[in-house]
Amino acid sequence: MIRLNGLLAATTFAVAISATLAFPAMADTAGKKIALSNGYAGNSWRQSMLQSWAKIGDKAVADKTVAAADAFTTAAREAPQQAAQIQNLILQGYDAIVLNALSPDALNGAVKQACDAGIVVVAFDGLVTEPCAYKVTVDLAETYGAEQVRQMAKRLPNGGNILYIRGVAGTSIDDDVTRGVLREIEKHPNLKIVSTVHGDWDQTTAQKAVTGVLPSLPQIDGIIDQGGDGYGTAEAFRSAGRRLPIIMLGNRKDELVWWKKQIDANGKYDTWSASEAPGMATFAFWVAQQILDGKPVPKEVPMDILFVDHETLDAQIAATPDGGVANVEYSQDDVVKAIAAAKK
Repeated sequence: MIRLNGLLAATTFAVAISATLAFPAMADTAGKKIALSNGYAGNSWRQSMLQSWAKIGDKAVADKTVAAADAFTTAAREAPQQAAQIQNLILQGYDAIVLNALSPDALNGAVKQACDAGIVVVAFDGLVTEPCAYKVTVDLAETYGAEQVRQMAKRLPNGGNILYIRGVAGTSIDDDVTRGVLREIEKHPNLKIVSTVHGDWDQTTAQKAVTGVLPSLPQIDGIIDQGGDGYGTAEAFRSAGRRLPIIMLGNRKDELVWWKKQIDANGKYDTWSASEAPGMATFAFWVAQQILDGKPVPKEVPMDILFVDHETLDAQIAATPDGGVANVEYSQDDVVKAIAAAKK
């Protein structure tokens, strides 16, 4: 009997070991702390991003999925300050840093320090080039920059003069969108970029920048931009008494309302609106949580851009708060599915 019990015990132990090897136990993230490092909050997209982070992060803490989901934004839009912020987060003992970076390169040293300290770094929107960081990727060059040019070419079949409004200089977003715009516009020689200004994804900044160059410009037929500057651009043209061009939009509530008013007043205003959803911060949050939970996650997890067209315009206006941006917030299940698709 003793031998039999010993045999059973040994067999049970062997089965347990085999099961452990076949199905490795996942880490528990209830005690893990995740921080958002944000280098800029000066427009409606970033404000909506922070609101989405707080909504999903607070619920994850309340549900005891994680111990903390804190957000930190630098006071000045300077990469050295954000690098110092990341170093402070390392010292504060965060287990993961979700990063919207001011520069693709200038933060690499701080990101590497975080990785070397065993901290998971997940970059989104503003990406970094440090290989140790995970990335939530959107093909901004193709799906936003190049697509805007294609959409404009459909609406200006005979060609025309284009004003291009760029975003915050030195960011990966501005670099990626611009690369797509310049690559695609070479395929449409009847479209000509006659001037470029930086609107910083902000209505007030864009209005001021466009107002400054308008007196020196010929007739403008189309505006290609990076989102957050459509309404300010329209106001600049109105104030200058210039003919309203086709303005590509970026899903901001004031832009969508303005678009609807043009349709109501004139029977039609044919444009196109798109943006990364500010809720992509929540997508990155769940990517970080899955990595902390021991799940196999590829270094890059792609996600889609959010489009608004004539059919969805009214619904998006109704769903978007004043001062906000058309948005999607992501669940853990959404991200688990996205990770599985990325691994295929």
